[in-house]
Parts: sequence; structure tokens; C-alpha cells
Amino acid sequence: MNTLEAPAQASATAAQSSEMRKVILGSSLGTAFEWYDFFIYGALATALGPLFFPPSLGQTAAFLASLATFGVGLVLRPFGSLIFGRLGDIVGRKYTFLVTIIMMGISTVGVGLLPTYATAGALAPFLLVLLRCIQGLALGGEYGGAATYVAEHARPDDRGRATGWIQLTATAGFVLSLVVVTTTQSLTTAEQFASWGWRVPFLFSIFLLALSIFIRSRLNESPVFLQMKAEGKLSKKPIRDAFGNWANLKYVLLALFGTVAGVTVIWYTGQFFALIFLMRWLKVDPTTAYWMVSIALILGSPFFVLSGRLSDRFGRKKVILFGFISAVALIFPIFKGVTHFANPALERASAEAPVTIHSSECRLRPFSGPETSCEKAREILNNAGVPYTVVPSSESGAVVRVKDLSTENADKISIEKLLASAGYPAKADPAQINRPAVILLIWILVVLGCIAYGPNAAYLVELFPTRVRYSSMSMAYHIGTGYFGGFALYFATLISTTTGDIYSGLFYPLVIATISILVTAFLLPETKGWTLDR
Repeated sequence: MNTLEAPAQASATAAQSSEMRKVILGSSLGTAFEWYDFFIYGALATALGPLFFPPSLGQTAAFLASLATFGVGLVLRPFGSLIFGRLGDIVGRKYTFLVTIIMMGISTVGVGLLPTYATAGALAPFLLVLLRCIQGLALGGEYGGAATYVAEHARPDDRGRATGWIQLTATAGFVLSLVVVTTTQSLTTAEQFASWGWRVPFLFSIFLLALSIFIRSRLNESPVFLQMKAEGKLSKKPIRDAFGNWANLKYVLLALFGTVAGVTVIWYTGQFFALIFLMRWLKVDPTTAYWMVSIALILGSPFFVLSGRLSDRFGRKKVILFGFISAVALIFPIFKGVTHFANPALERASAEAPVTIHSSECRLRPFSGPETSCEKAREILNNAGVPYTVVPSSESGAVVRVKDLSTENADKISIEKLLASAGYPAKADPAQINRPAVILLIWILVVLGCIAYGPNAAYLVELFPTRVRYSSMSMAYHIGTGYFGGFALYFATLISTTTGDIYSGLFYPLVIATISILVTAFLLPETKGWTLDR
């Protein structure tokens, strides 16, 4: 009897392993493609600002408007989680995230077909924001569905590793977006890319959409969901049960301010803000910046799965907190190190010849063009990537000083001459960029983000019961990533451009992550070993 049972058990185990690989592959590829669709806008934020917003805004305001539009899509994600979370808890996981990927693919291709501000005026940014809203709604239903689907297929002792693949998809989608953008840029001239080349990465999504539909349509429904459905235990009103019940709502809020808010600001800082920092402030050419960040992301991505595996052994909270605390401790030294190795001339000039603006006219107006002399001077310095300090003065106009030199002319030529005389570089010297060192520093931050992020899907899935799991975890995740993470780039850039300190924007992720450390450490439970069929 034992002789007959052994081959049967081995065959059953092999079949389960094969099915699990299919589940992970199908869910991860589809989610990666959906992240590509969403992040391609972020990868092109610098280029899209002048195309879709009026020239009168100026470069800084247009760039901030472009980042705000990126954030708009993220703001809609919680509403998408309500809509599709409800469907996922009633209709099923598989068909719900099949719908989301179709919505995402169509809206992304639509961006590639939009008219620009030069041809359509105010209609262009309106349509852009509309399509970003559709993308946000779609993404709001994707992550929770994929994470829940994989977790409900996985063994309890393998749940962290299995869902770690879902966490990896965001980085995979971002890297794919950078590869497609840099490839398109290398095959076109600067004029061609600004004219029509920027559309190619968006239109490329049509092929990813077709492949995603093919993969998702071949998957089976979650066994845990089917069991609950057969037993008549599904929630008829998952939104009410998820958020009208304090026992469940409490964990939604704790997860939001605990693991989710912290991990998302660290992740966005390590990937997107690092890229913006290299290009906007350190003036590294875009192709070099894209490839350095891409290499760091590719080398760091395995830590999503590794940290998920470690959480299967040591617990979710311990691994997440290690990533949080390490990132908070190292975020400022890492970015200062990036400056040292990417643009040493800027570091040296800002230390030896600090720039000051003496004026009484500086005001904060992020969505309007510069009007006063101080605002114009600040606009020029921000666009040059030069750190500066505003010194209140009773004098009218603005005086820009660098050591013993100064100019009262708030025009680009005068200020650029002043900066050049003090040794400020117009851009990073490619020969002086220590590429391995820059990649290493960004890789460290990426790894810490991966360590904190890797166990997060398993943790959120385990925190909520099956009948409201899709709705609950989706809402916590997408409010955190949509609001705290989605506007991380905007607020970090706004803080830096307002203060003149290129590092001051890092206080945004630092403060949010510190709050998350306290909530996770003292208010959230450890979920390792919790069953899902409840």
C-alpha cells in the first residue's frame, strides 16, 4: 500500500507545484505589465511637462504639474480598490483582475494618441488627466487581486516567498518602462522624440495587453474563494463588512499608516526620486541616469522574494521593520553620496561658494509662472540644479550672491555667468561620474525598500478574513501608495525647489517612514502562521 501511495503523493505534489508556478507566473506577468502601463508616465514626466502644459508656467511649474498629474492617477487608486475589491469579493479574483488589466491597457494606449497642448490647448491636459484617472482606477483593483489570488493558492509556509513575486512586479514594470524609453530615445533624435517618439512607449502597451489577456484568461479561480462560495460564506456587502465593522476597519487603518505608507515612500524614493534627483539636480544625462537606476533595480529585485522567504521563517514584522529602520538611517547619507560620485564639481562648488538670494519678494506659488525678481532667480537656479538659500531682505528686487560676486539681474545669462565664475558646472561631466559607486548607493536603498516591501503582500492578505480580504487589503494598500507614495515625488520636489536645498525633500519620506515604524512595531500584530480560510 505504501508502495502505491508514494508515487501518487509525488504526482500530486508535482501537480501542485506546477499549478503554483502557473499561478505565480500568470499573476506576476500581468501585474508587471500593468505597472509598466502606469509607470511609463513617470519615466517620461520630465518630457511630458512641456508637451501638455502651457509654456507660460515655466519649466519648474510645468514639471510640478506633470508630477501632480502622475499623482492624480494614484489618488484614484483607492476608489478603484472599492469598486474592484467589491467585485473581487463577490464575483471572484480571476475575472476581476482580468477586467482591470484591459482598462489599464486601453487607457495607456490612449495616452499615446493624445494631442499636445500646442495643437489642442487646454483639452490636452484635460484628456491626459482623464486617462490617468482611468489608469488609477484600474490599478486600484489589480494589486489586491493578484496578491490575494497568489496567497490563496500558496502553502502557509511558502506564502511570503510566493507573494514576494507580486511585489517584484512593480520594479519589473518600472525597469521595463525605462528600457523602452531609453531604447526609443537611442533610436530617435531629440527633436524626433519630442515630436512623436514619446508616444512609442505608450503605444507599445498594446502588445503587452494582448499577452496579458492571453495569460490571465487561462488561470483558474482561487480555491479558497471557491470553497467559501460553496459554503455560502461570501459577504454580500463586502464594503459594509470591511469598513463598517470597527474590528476590521481598525486593521485597515493600522496597515495603512503602518506597513503600507512607510514602504511606499521608501520604494518611490529609491526608484523614482533617485532618477529625478540624478537628472534634475545633478544634471546627469537621461540615458546614463536611466541605465544606472535600471541596473540598481535589476540587481536589487531578487530581495523582494528573498525577504518574503525570510518572513516565512522569522516573521513578517521583523523583516519589514529591518528594512524601514535601515532606510531611515541611511537615506540622507546615500543621496549625499550619490552627489559626491555623480557630480563632484557641484558638490565642491556648493561647499566652497554657496549661493544666496537676497529679497523680500519670494513667495510659494507652485502652479504659476515666476513673476517677481526673486521667483525668477529661484526658477533659474532650480532649473540649473544649484542649491541656494533665500535670505530675507528689505531691498526691492533680488540680489543673487556667490561669495564676493553678485548680480541684481534676475535673468538667465547673468546668473549663469555668475555660477560659471564660481565653478558651478552646467551639467555633470560624464568622465567624472563614478558609475559603479552611484549604482551601489542606489542599489542599497533599493534593497532596503525590497526588504520592507517583500513580505507586505503576505502580511496584508493574512491580516484580513477571506470574505472581505480583497476589499480590505486593496483599500489599505492603495490609499497608502496613492496618497503617501503617489505624491512623494511631488512633495519632495516641491520642498527642495522651495527651500533651495536639494536634500530637504528627503524629509518627506523620512517622516512618513518613521511614523510607520512606530505603528508597525507597537500596534500591528505578527501574522506569520495565520490561516486564510477564516
